Amino acid sequence: MKLGISIFLIITSILMIILVLLHKGKGSGLSDLFGGGISSTYGGSSVVEKNLDRITIVIGGLWFASVVALSLLLKA
Repeated sequence: MKLGISIFLIITSILMIILVLLHKGKGSGLSDLFGGGISSTYGGSSVVEKNLDRITIVIGGLWFASVVALSLLLKA
């Protein structure tokens, strides 16, 4: 059980890093390396950005739940 949750935590951590880097930046930062600075001139929120926000929130919730579950398993 501990191994499964640990692997799930690693997968969700990698997904969180990728999803955060895909977000559009508000200035110069890591997101500009992936084209965030180019698309910021068009303005407005697209459906893709809204879906990216929702996916990031869901993966963040799963990441948080796996951290809590792993800490409870390691405590016992």
